[in-house]
Amino acid sequence: MAHTYLVFVWHMHQPFYKDLATGEYQLPWTRLHALKDYYGMAAILDEFPKIRQTFNLVPSMLVQIEEYAEGRAADPFLRLALKPAEELTGPETEFILKYFFQANPGRVIRRYPRYSELYEMWRAGHANPAGLARRMGAAGLRDLQVLSQLAWFDEIFLENDPEVRALAAKGRDYSLEDQRLIGRKEQEICGLVIPTYKRLAAARRIELSVTPFYHPILPLLCDSNIASVSQPGAPLPRRFRYPEDARVQIETALGYARRKLGVQPAGMWPSEGSVSDEVLALAADLGVRWMATDNGVLGATVGRLAGVSETCRPYLWRRDGREMQLIFRDHFLSDLIGFVYSRMEPAAAAHHFLDRIRENARVVHREGRDALIPVILDGENAWEYYERSGRPFLKTLYQLISQDPGISAVTVSEALEKLPAAEIPRIHPGSWINANFEVWIGHEEDNTAWEYLLEARETYERVTQSPEGAALSEEQKRLAFQELLIAEGSDWCWWYGPHHHTENRAEFDQLFRSHLAQCYRALGKTPPAALSRPIAHVPAEAFHQVPCGFIEPTIDGEVSSYFEWLGSGVYRPDHRQGAMHGRSALLHELRFGSDGSRLFVRADMEQSSPGALTGLELRLAVRAANAETEFRFTLGSGGACLASMSGRGARHALPQPACAHLRIFECAIDLAGIDASPAAPLQIQVSLWREGLPLEAAPPHGWIEFVPGEPAEWE
Repeated sequence: MAHTYLVFVWHMHQPFYKDLATGEYQLPWTRLHALKDYYGMAAILDEFPKIRQTFNLVPSMLVQIEEYAEGRAADPFLRLALKPAEELTGPETEFILKYFFQANPGRVIRRYPRYSELYEMWRAGHANPAGLARRMGAAGLRDLQVLSQLAWFDEIFLENDPEVRALAAKGRDYSLEDQRLIGRKEQEICGLVIPTYKRLAAARRIELSVTPFYHPILPLLCDSNIASVSQPGAPLPRRFRYPEDARVQIETALGYARRKLGVQPAGMWPSEGSVSDEVLALAADLGVRWMATDNGVLGATVGRLAGVSETCRPYLWRRDGREMQLIFRDHFLSDLIGFVYSRMEPAAAAHHFLDRIRENARVVHREGRDALIPVILDGENAWEYYERSGRPFLKTLYQLISQDPGISAVTVSEALEKLPAAEIPRIHPGSWINANFEVWIGHEEDNTAWEYLLEARETYERVTQSPEGAALSEEQKRLAFQELLIAEGSDWCWWYGPHHHTENRAEFDQLFRSHLAQCYRALGKTPPAALSRPIAHVPAEAFHQVPCGFIEPTIDGEVSSYFEWLGSGVYRPDHRQGAMHGRSALLHELRFGSDGSRLFVRADMEQSSPGALTGLELRLAVRAANAETEFRFTLGSGGACLASMSGRGARHALPQPACAHLRIFECAIDLAGIDASPAAPLQIQVSLWREGLPLEAAPPHGWIEFVPGEPAEWE
């Protein structure tokens, strides 16, 4: 009987946040994720002996965790979290108020009532930090210091560590001793991370693979012009061609794993799944036996969409006497965990995922083959969007897999031993995102970064190979080259360009330019003046405008007149993405308003690609003072229809809304029927679903609020 081999690869990565010149860590994310994801994602496997997985570790991340574990990491975020609140200076207080609410509001902050209370105070008063600090007082600031750290602790510690459990139960009114305890626990947990991976690897419970040391996009290091293959016509910077740097990045990663983890990695998830023929050849020469990338790259390689049959098997790349085993991640299944299941009830999500695995496997089994199901994704950033850091979902999923005799969760190397491979003579150059490199090169900001990197790299080569280089010490040369390798990392260009957004955009920009400046200084050169100026432009954020007058649109699904929605409120989502790169957005714009007795909502959605809206369900949630109502509309080629409506409140019957969908979606709902007063605030949220799975929401967190009453009453 055909069998199913389920391969999980969890990619664990954060940028290199340390400034080598000052020794300070510019951002805290490596430490915070170590408290939860880097430790907990591996340690949870102790509860499930039948589950074997692959963890792909980035060495530059592990270096940072080592320094935290040893107490050598100079981190202003941690230092200020542990400083007595009464001794904080004005600038230090502003720093805390700026950065200590950078967490998911719904899943992280609101899990702790006092943290949520402080967050609401911050939302109302963050424009005046001094006034906000006075209102919080020393007690409120100390509670923020403690809870901003405690919120990142793994469930294992919240449930089983008496000291951590007591801190969580205390909830508020924390003491200076509580702050000291937080500091001790953080160092203790960071010290558990690497030993946990080593222990599980030695017991053959997990396989450890690596990414090149500072997480560079290897094909672009080997030859940045390779981007033109997958991005024809894109404007590219001057050619960067340093395959020797790519070799160093791979060699140092493998060497680190041997020294610190006690393993010789057989495999590699190259940064962002970025591959090319030159990269595969280089890695093969260095002893790497398998690599993984996305099935979008597979599709571009074979010249057709890579379906289940193509994705669910290993491949063997052979070229010029070299070979590399390859697996291609199931993009859809991996993205379900990354972006969809966080919005679902954990057990329902786990059952749905296993059903999809079985469905895919049946396709392959009918062909008389065993099935390889490759699920590869970020192992850290998704979990702050899940209930209780995703642990209820993962525990249910792992239990279900353990109980299924037809499925084995195995490491990549184990799967490759069990399944025959199909041969391919070449690989399409691309990454897991759209099978190209457009996130990292081709945009004005990205290209500027590559120009600055190339100029620094050329300067390094020119100086070190000239007579003036003889005056430099080996330590100066080593430091200059290390700064270059760090600047070659993919994370800087991840945040340049229009694709992604972070509140720390300015810090990432500064870090990149600082690494290049330090390279020049190590070489005894004055850094170019351009490095003092930001590369990143000010980004456009979500647009939100409240209604400025009554509206009376015709509910026909068409833009009947320019004037019918004039005066409405507008919400235009910010489609840039964060550390997790998701699917393309469907919802372009929401409009909303009232005529004093009815609520009107309009949604403009993506329709350029055939079938983009097929099977789509639009849910409109409305909150009034005494009621919360949800309307579900199904959209199709024939228009829109009401599928169901539900809610709570004082009314006896819900109103039947008018709805239509042709070029746009429109609906009208009687305010009185949902217990909404024209003079009181009304809140709305729109979400899009397909086949019972959530796709996106506007706004992504919280609600759009406005007062539907007389214009004279509006502020």
